[in-house]
Amino acid sequence: MTWIPLCLMLLVASLYYVFYLPGRLFLGPEKTRAGYLRERKEVIYENLRDLNFEYKAGKYPEADYAVQRDSLENEAAGVLAEMESLGG
Repeated sequence: MTWIPLCLMLLVASLYYVFYLPGRLFLGPEKTRAGYLRERKEVIYENLRDLNFEYKAGKYPEADYAVQRDSLENEAAGVLAEMESLGG
């Protein structure tokens, strides 16, 4: 019988710990479309650099390298065009 109150207290404490939200949460800066596009452009350029490095290291055959490079370049062109349409 003494285990039931102990288990209930442990359950309440666990639920409080898991689901408690403090009054003030820091959510970070607000994301804008332009900010998202800048981040995406940086990721694509980094992927292009990595792809080029791995191709020169001999990890990719010419055909695979060309297909992946074209795909990344097309994606970068789309991001840059959208950035230009947003004005920056």
